[in-house]
Amino acid sequence: MILDFLLPSTLFLIAVAIVFLYALYEKKVSSLFGGKEFRVGHVVLLVIVIGVMVTVMVFVPEEAIRILFLFSYSAIFFLFTYLIVPKWYLAVPTPFLFVALYFSPYWNLYSFNFFAIIFAICISVYMGSLFAWKTTAAFVALLTIMDIIQVLITGHMVTSGEKAIALGLPVAIILPAFPSKVLMILGLGDVFLVGLLSIQTMKKYGRKFAFVSILSVTMVFLLLQTILLNYGFQIFPATVLVISGWLTSLGARHLYKMHVSRVSKTSKINE
Repeated sequence: MILDFLLPSTLFLIAVAIVFLYALYEKKVSSLFGGKEFRVGHVVLLVIVIGVMVTVMVFVPEEAIRILFLFSYSAIFFLFTYLIVPKWYLAVPTPFLFVALYFSPYWNLYSFNFFAIIFAICISVYMGSLFAWKTTAAFVALLTIMDIIQVLITGHMVTSGEKAIALGLPVAIILPAFPSKVLMILGLGDVFLVGLLSIQTMKKYGRKFAFVSILSVTMVFLLLQTILLNYGFQIFPATVLVISGWLTSLGARHLYKMHVSRVSKTSKINE
């Protein structure tokens, strides 16, 4: 039986870190974008761009992919460091360290995962302020559909991911399964989705329920991942697992509120 507790646990810790950091820097991040938020049209365009980029990566030269990703990652690392320490000369060493380490003999699975996790946290905190509850729902639905198509139908998501990983680009979290002995890979897009949903849940329902939601995502992810792996599905759209866990927490909350409301009405009638 294939069983893995390490990846879901890592996902849980990353989501918790994202919630804490967003709460800490929410005002700063929002001020950087002038308080602006995405509209539904922006979200549709964003998902289309993501889908097109995934397909384009299958056909473009490897060096072009390397340059694009290194530039994008360096920019995000610089901006996030500048957010924490608003001195440009203190923010420069972060992307420089990333690029220098990437081209050094010391670039290995540990540094790969470290920068992948840091990037996922950075992009989640930055993008969190651009989404509202309505646009998040639209983004989640469209992204999940796109992910299913690109993973199960075209296979472009898998091919482009493998291409980037072969270049050593930290586009996923790669961990040995525990206690099983297989290698688990989770794309950063799925990690970003967990972070975004956790942030939006906190903004709407508070930090306490956000942690409940994160736990729900983790547990459902573990359950569905175990079922899929043991039934021979080595590749599957992880967005479906994430969304299932998130909707489970919202459904449980709704049922609890209905129960409390029903009990409250019954108590008033008895009085």
